[in-house]
Amino acid sequence: MNISQAAQATGLSSKTIRFYEQQGVIPAASRAANGYRYYDEQQLKILRFIKRARDMGFSLEESRELLELSQNPQRTSASVKQKAEQQIQRIDAQIEALQQMRAMLIEVTVQCRGDEQAECPILDQLNGICAGSSGTEPE
Repeated sequence: MNISQAAQATGLSSKTIRFYEQQGVIPAASRAANGYRYYDEQQLKILRFIKRARDMGFSLEESRELLELSQNPQRTSASVKQKAEQQIQRIDAQIEALQQMRAMLIEVTVQCRGDEQAECPILDQLNGICAGSSGTEPE
């Protein structure tokens, strides 16, 4: 299967597949006589696994670790569960941060008249945050 077909079969872009190959996430594709990459079913299985892990928010390195665990008959489900629970905690923290951002944005949006005047509480709030910051963005 060529890279375009592999991309369609896995839901990944050709660029992403080449990147994963370059990073050693999947074994290097064999090359046809015309130089095109050729992917076998095992590589597609790995790509699908990585995509699902990435869709759950795992980093590429974490996805690679999960792949290694999936291929290790000596693994314990406890080690896999621990990684999943850590990811849930990160997601919960992101959700909380997004909810705080949403609440702040709602507050200033309600204060803004949204008319033809130049006065804008949204920009006032942003200017106040910028003026009081140390010049670094929060993570």
